[in-house]
This record gives sequence, structure tokens and C-alpha cells, in this order.
Amino acid sequence: VAPSDFVRVAEDTGLIKELTDLVLSRGIAQLADLRARGVATGLAVNVSTHDLFDSRLPARVRGYLDRHGLPADSLTLEITESSLFVDAPRTRATIDGLHAVGLRMAIDDFGTGYSSLAYLKRFPVSVLKVDREFVDGVGVQGEDRAICAAIVAFANAIGVSVIAEGVETEEQVEALRELGVSAGQGWYFSRP
Repeated sequence: VAPSDFVRVAEDTGLIKELTDLVLSRGIAQLADLRARGVATGLAVNVSTHDLFDSRLPARVRGYLDRHGLPADSLTLEITESSLFVDAPRTRATIDGLHAVGLRMAIDDFGTGYSSLAYLKRFPVSVLKVDREFVDGVGVQGEDRAICAAIVAFANAIGVSVIAEGVETEEQVEALRELGVSAGQGWYFSRP
């Protein structure tokens, strides 16, 4: 079952908190196991807009990390741009709480939602994930390459990392490297 199907059901039925807790607790446990075996890696977990309404989320995440002796910066929580604008005071309070724990925050699918540079100033963002829509044509001269170049330049200027989503070809990898993107995800690297 695709995440886009079951996440919507979890949100509609009020089970998203339990699903998020399950993913976080199991993911953090697996991360601790990998690190104990000498694999220096981190973990990124998508969180729903509904999760950001939960003021207790930062304490629960801190508890999972403490239980396994992991530093907060080993975990990145990915949120969509649109999440930042839904009930802004509540989501802002939760995001601030997560930041206070020391977690890294990533904006997923950057450039396709309600892109506003103002929220990058207001919210503690560590990573911009360039949407696959712009990565598709990055290997050729044109709008996609220009947009990617602008996002990378902007991110570098404000000290934010960039991850390219939807990388499928070696041509895209080379073009992204030329633009200064140091991380990517997609079928070129691994199946989901």
C-alpha cells in the first residue's frame, strides 16, 4: 500500500500519532543498531501536518533518542511547505519545540507548495529538499537547471543544506554535482 494512501487514512481516522510514534520508535532503534555496528548514518522521517499540531511530539522524540543513546542531530524530520501555514501558531510551537530538542528540520518537496522565502527566516530549517519536478530536467540547460541553481545558491547563502529528490540518471547526478548539490535520493541510488 502506497504511503499516500495509508497516511491519508491514518490522518482521517486520528491514528496518525500512533503511526508516527511507531515509525519513530522503530526507526530510531534501527539507527542505534546501525551505529553500534559502526555505520555512521542518520535517519530522516516524514511527519504529517497533523503531527505538528501535537505539542507533546518533541518530548516523545527526545524520549526515543534518549532510550537509545542517540544525539538529536542524528534525526531529521521532514515536513512539507504547506505544513508551515496550517494553524501557524500551533505548528510553530511544535517546530520550535523540535528545534529546541536539537533535531534537524527539512522542507520536503521544496518549490512546489506555497514557497515563501519568509518562512525560511522564521522557521529553524536545516535542509531544503528540491522537488523531483525540478530535478527531472536538471541535466539540460533550461528552466529546471536554472531553478536548481537558484535554490542551491540561496541555500548556500543562508547556510542550509540541499538534497535533490527523484534522482534517476547519472546525467542528473553529474549536473547536480556541478551545481553544488552534495546529496540526493532516488532510484539511481536505491529502490525505496
